[in-house]
Amino acid sequence: MFKRLFLIGTCFAAAFSASAIAAEPTYVVGSGGTYRPFEFENAQKQLEGFDIDIIKAVAKAENFNVKLINTPWEGIFATLGSGDRDIIISGITITDKRKQMVDFSTPYFPAEQSIVVPKGSKIDSIAALKDKNVGVVNSSTGDIVVSDVLGKNSTAIKRFDNTPLMLQELYEDGISAAVGDVGVVKYYIKTHPEKEFNLVYDAKFERQYFGIAVAKGNDELRNKINSGLKKIIADGTYAKIYQTWFDANVPTLPAE
Repeated sequence: MFKRLFLIGTCFAAAFSASAIAAEPTYVVGSGGTYRPFEFENAQKQLEGFDIDIIKAVAKAENFNVKLINTPWEGIFATLGSGDRDIIISGITITDKRKQMVDFSTPYFPAEQSIVVPKGSKIDSIAALKDKNVGVVNSSTGDIVVSDVLGKNSTAIKRFDNTPLMLQELYEDGISAAVGDVGVVKYYIKTHPEKEFNLVYDAKFERQYFGIAVAKGNDELRNKINSGLKKIIADGTYAKIYQTWFDANVPTLPAE
C-alpha cells in the first residue's frame, strides 16, 4: 500500500511539475546582432550581449521563456505590429516618436554620449574640444553633438565607420579626443585596458535611455517586463550583468 501511494504521489508531483513548466509562456524576442556589446552573434550564431542577459534575467524573474531571433534593425518595429515578435530589445533609445509606434518598458540603460581621451589629457568638457581634432562615428549622435561645437563642415572632425576604428585612431594620436555612445565606449575600454583611455562627461549631453519594446497596448506583457526589471535591480542581478559588460559604475535608473 505504501509503495502504491508513493508511486501515485510521485506521478502526481511529476505531472504537476510538467504542468507548471508547460504553463510558462514563451515570448519571441527580436534583437539585432550587430551592436556589440548589447547584442551580437557569437561563433555558434547565438545571440549574446548585455541586452540578451537582461531579457533572460527578466524572463527568469517573471517565470516566462524567451525565444531569441536575430532581427535586422530595419523593420524591427514592424515585427511587433505583425505579431512576428512579442518583445524587441536592441539598444532602442526611448523617443516620443517611437512611443507612437510601440510601448516601452521603464528605462534599463542610460544612453548618453561620452568623450574619450587618452590618459593625462586636459580635455574636461565638450567646450574644450574646440581647436582639437575630434573623432566621431559618421552620422551618429556623437557626430551631431560635435558638429554643433566645431561646425558641421569643420576639418577638425574626423568621421569613422565604427567605434573601434575611431578609438584605434585615438590610441595612435591621430585625434585628440573621440565622442561616442557610452555603452559601446565603456565596453571597448574594458576589453582594451592597455590603451588607458578615460571618459569625460558633460552636462550638455542629452540624457537618453534604452527601453524594451512591446506592441502598442500590450499592457500585460509590458507590466511583466517592468516587474522583472524591478526585481533584478532590487536583488543585484542587474548590477552583476552591468559589471560583466561595462564597469563598476552601475547607473541609478529612473522609475519611469
